[in-house]
Amino acid sequence: MQDSQSIDSGADAYVIGVDYGTDSVRALLVNARTGAEVAQAVHYYARWKKLLYCKPARNQFRQHPLDYLEGLETTIRQVAQKVPAEQIVGIAVDTTGSTPCAVDEHGTALAMTPGFEENPNAMFVLWKDHTALEEAAEINHKARTWGGEDYTKYEGGIYSSEWFWAKIMHVVREDEAVAKAAYSWMEHCDWVTLQLTGGNLHDFKRSRCAAGHKALWHESWGGLPLEQFIIHLEPKLTLLRGHLYQDTFTADQVAGNLSEEWAKRLGLTTNTVVAVGSFDAHAGAVAGEIEAYSMVKVMGTSTCDIVVAPNEEVGDKLVQGICGQVDGSVIPGMLGLEAGQSAFGDLLAWFRQIIEWPLLTLLPQSKVLTPEQQEALREEMSDRLLIELTKAAAEVDPEESSVLALDWVNGRRTPDANQALKGAIMGLTMGTNAPQIFRALVEAICYGSKQIVERFEQEGIPIKQVIGIGGVAKKSQFVMQTLADVLDRPIKIATSEQAPALGSAMYAAVAAGVHPDVLTAQRVMGSGFAETYHPNPARVADYQRRYAQYQAFGHFVESKTLGGKNEAPEPSESRETEPALNTNA
Repeated sequence: MQDSQSIDSGADAYVIGVDYGTDSVRALLVNARTGAEVAQAVHYYARWKKLLYCKPARNQFRQHPLDYLEGLETTIRQVAQKVPAEQIVGIAVDTTGSTPCAVDEHGTALAMTPGFEENPNAMFVLWKDHTALEEAAEINHKARTWGGEDYTKYEGGIYSSEWFWAKIMHVVREDEAVAKAAYSWMEHCDWVTLQLTGGNLHDFKRSRCAAGHKALWHESWGGLPLEQFIIHLEPKLTLLRGHLYQDTFTADQVAGNLSEEWAKRLGLTTNTVVAVGSFDAHAGAVAGEIEAYSMVKVMGTSTCDIVVAPNEEVGDKLVQGICGQVDGSVIPGMLGLEAGQSAFGDLLAWFRQIIEWPLLTLLPQSKVLTPEQQEALREEMSDRLLIELTKAAAEVDPEESSVLALDWVNGRRTPDANQALKGAIMGLTMGTNAPQIFRALVEAICYGSKQIVERFEQEGIPIKQVIGIGGVAKKSQFVMQTLADVLDRPIKIATSEQAPALGSAMYAAVAAGVHPDVLTAQRVMGSGFAETYHPNPARVADYQRRYAQYQAFGHFVESKTLGGKNEAPEPSESRETEPALNTNA
């Protein structure tokens, strides 16, 4: 294993951060001594692009492990060619989550074993897969009534269908073959790290970030929940706890070194250290230069909102309705708290798809244009659509539009996880146009963000600054200005185009011994901030009024949604009185 003392403090040292997103994986080569981003590469998942193994109407979203491995090899090989192999001292991986997969005794994903190659249940269950709604509701009920510890209390008090145990329960109940063949289950970030090191599944270092926020792991009860509780959830899981883990590790720790196989495949050496894996939002928060009581909003298809706070100041305080509070999940030695929205950029992409339907349906039927012209026109119009929609929406006067929307097209992650919820729009008239609806959707995702900020502060966690990273933060001035207006707070935008990958590179630099701790790596390797959006005082009061209407609309829709109480607290646990719904919004 790489000895941190063997690294010459004056020699060039490079690290690679690997960031797995929903649609693609990217690798970022960084000079660990200066923070200079030397090279990056991206690979889009071939099978996912075809929506293989997915059933959107059922909220089933699965990804094949070969998509991950192909992308890993392609991207790292591409960036690693830029510097001598012996100077690349560390690699770290971050992924979406919770994205678990059934594995055999060797840690091989079942979809890579005979008989399971095309079985979606043997693949990774993507974070946005909501097929486990019933199982999540069951976990919440049993955690409160089984007679022992409420294992959801450090997960915000509500377990989500997006998380580890709910997904496992759903798969083993649906698929007997997978249930029998699965020796254990692994989060995506752990599985990729295990592949790189070629380690033994039984002594492999699992991610504290993943375990603490999604798998009910906590030091106070000695790790994972008691086996009696897991069996109480689902008897088919009788042996699983013994095949999982007890201890977990922070992302600055060494998981192992590159195996000979992967060193050869990547053109690197076995001296390269591989750090413990993490989730993309947590790594992104590190690159966003998070500090105590900052909120880093990772804004892409969904959002993850990450906050860190000193353990001694939070003490025994439990923040209700968030996605967990875990010691060391972001910055070792500090408490990491996570929240988020199940749809952010996804909501805007959904509306784009709605508008594109005539284009995609009618163009191929054209008798005037050749197939080549049809494709060229489709691409041109598709590329311009969001640009023009954004321009027109920015010109809409909110006071003159009655359109109001909810951002729950993929359920609600925070506050108070409830994936049974659906999106809704009200206030439509014969004069409503596409830009007005688009603006209402942008406002909706901003109102959803405001609810999260308010929940933290209601629970005694002050939010002293907001930092934006991710694709939406970098690309949409309209969305970011609207968010600043709705929150009535400045929003700083991190400079790096690949913040999660840069954060992983920082973890790798610490694991490899280039820097003594994550805070030092942040200071040396951070890229700073590109710009700051300040709230427009002329808009703040109007958005406060419309936000109250959003809350009332949400309360009404939730009360009328079939199954809408599956994951929510009991009525007696309601945290606030909703304002009256004004249908003349």
